[in-house]
Amino acid sequence: MRDHELTDDQWAVLAPYLPPQRATTGRPAKAHRPMVEGMLWRLRTGAPWRDLPERYGPWESVYTRFRRWQRAGVWDEILRALQTAADRHKELDWQLHFLDGTSIRAHPHAAGAPKKGARTRPLAGAGAAGAPSSTCAPSGAASR
Repeated sequence: MRDHELTDDQWAVLAPYLPPQRATTGRPAKAHRPMVEGMLWRLRTGAPWRDLPERYGPWESVYTRFRRWQRAGVWDEILRALQTAADRHKELDWQLHFLDGTSIRAHPHAAGAPKKGARTRPLAGAGAAGAPSSTCAPSGAASR
């Protein structure tokens, strides 16, 4: 077993939440464990499904099972059940939260660009417009 794969204890916790292994009519179904290991490898590495190592089985089979379980809500049920069990054992700190800023996107309108056709309003009253007061603006003496 590789150090990044599930231990037997971890598998014992996860396995009861997986759908039952299909009956062996026709071609025998692949065992859940190598399929799940392949799914976890792909999610951990971010590699394309086609680059899945052969030890996990054909990438098409791993991908198909992953998507089938995703559509059926299996992963959501597993997460909910494991969180509930961890919370029951006081292993979760609900006061601590993390956000991955690389996946948080702002709406395109949040960039601050003026909207098309929008009227601009002066920041101060109409009588406040005068000469620029910036220290970067060239003065008469400095430009000679």
